[in-house]
Amino acid sequence: MASWTRHERRMRDLEMFILVLLLWVVSALQAAKVSPLIERVSDHKDFKKLLRTRTNVLILYTKSGTSGDAQLKLLSDVAQTVKGQGTIAWVNCGDTEGRKLCKKVKVDPSSKKGGVEMLHYKDGTFHTGYSRPETFKSMVAFLKDPTGAPLWEENPEAKDVVHVETEKDFRKLLKREERPILMMFYAPWCGVCKRMQPVFQQAASETKGKYVLAGMNVHPAEFDGLKQEYNVKGYPTFCYFEKGKFLHHYENYGATAKDIADWLKNPQPPQPKSPEVPWSETDSAVFHLTDDTFDSFLEEHPSALVMFYAPWCGHCKKMKPEYDEAAELLNKDPDSPGVLAALDATIHKSVGERFKISGFPTVKYFEKGEDKYTLPQLRTKDKIIEWLHNPQAPPPPEQSWEDRPSSVSHLGAEDFREALKKKKHALVMFYAPWCPHCKNAVPHFSTAAELFKEDRKIAYAAVDCTKGQNHELCKQEGVEGYPTFNYYNYGKFHEKYNGDRGEAGFTGFMRSLRGRDQEKVGKRKEEL
Repeated sequence: MASWTRHERRMRDLEMFILVLLLWVVSALQAAKVSPLIERVSDHKDFKKLLRTRTNVLILYTKSGTSGDAQLKLLSDVAQTVKGQGTIAWVNCGDTEGRKLCKKVKVDPSSKKGGVEMLHYKDGTFHTGYSRPETFKSMVAFLKDPTGAPLWEENPEAKDVVHVETEKDFRKLLKREERPILMMFYAPWCGVCKRMQPVFQQAASETKGKYVLAGMNVHPAEFDGLKQEYNVKGYPTFCYFEKGKFLHHYENYGATAKDIADWLKNPQPPQPKSPEVPWSETDSAVFHLTDDTFDSFLEEHPSALVMFYAPWCGHCKKMKPEYDEAAELLNKDPDSPGVLAALDATIHKSVGERFKISGFPTVKYFEKGEDKYTLPQLRTKDKIIEWLHNPQAPPPPEQSWEDRPSSVSHLGAEDFREALKKKKHALVMFYAPWCPHCKNAVPHFSTAAELFKEDRKIAYAAVDCTKGQNHELCKQEGVEGYPTFNYYNYGKFHEKYNGDRGEAGFTGFMRSLRGRDQEKVGKRKEEL
């Protein structure tokens, strides 16, 4: 009996050894599954250091070493994608040290579903709990822009919209779907797209079963071929397909859900737009000048205001009614102190070039044929009439950003592509000189450019969208408001910059990119 007990004891000891060994193996496998890019934290000092040195941190708290297996696997892939832009850390609240840390920071994952909790920290302090879907796409989008709006597919009200991610998925949808498809090609930052998404998703629910309404973010450069194929020149662009064949564009950007549903019952191509009547052909009291009539007109009118404009210019369109009303009074009054004239500088280029017109509208005062003043302050009927009754020199113009010394590269339509091709990392600010938010960003952007001026691979560049042909360039680059910041890699658009518009944001963004470059160089050296 005694020997049997000894044998039993040995067996128990062996079982215990095997159990410990198995636990060790499981633990080792667990560690192997976790990407080295996920930082293990268990000490409070390390936790504080992490928040002090990183500005964008997502921490996974788990109640045990295995309760966060699924999340750790997913976060390992996410960490690889957001490397240099965000940090992912893991705290195991189940081991001795981790338990103390979790208690100190008042986090209890055991009370949460699945025994896990994810919290986000921004600029050293708690920002928010992660409550968006636990998918690769959503988590990457969140860490790239923690304060940005959720992805469209995360909206439960958009469940009836088919969300297409890749060109392969798009081709598959066209091939297999028997029902007609209305595809919305969009960009996440586009204001009109955001306004139309609720309408589109409502139409998707109302027409479910009969039609397929699908959405696809095609702004990334990888979809340039697709955009060319379906003539996507702006966002959103709606394309209608039947049995995989493209038939029409849908162009009602103010549509209701009912409008979309009604159109789908009888899809028709867009009606050709009636061309806008040129200002010079409207019933206007303004004298419209040409290259040929300009000088003789000024000889006949010793006191004249001339508005140089472009037909596409929004600020010109806004000013036209005011200018027309002022002309009704001034141009028809025999005792008028002066007359109002206008010249389309996109057609009558030689006069525009003679007076170095680079932005629209430009209002100039001519006295006895001489270019006396440029008057940017005259935009309303009352101010125009008041000024002509008492012509005064305008206040000295503020020196333009382009004319001030700085390390920012000022680019235009003629040199934009060529200049960016040479730079590995370029952050470009698209702006308008009158825009208050642009003015606020200028000193911070300039300081960041100064800090990196010695680095030949980096450029901080700016484009004045109101100047000459830059208007078309800005349109092509997806600029819908000012300022817009785009990041380019060797001339190719990579992503929109939506971070902080202070010096820290602009420099931090570039530092993270250069940090990634150095890590790659280090890895190559190790491999050699």
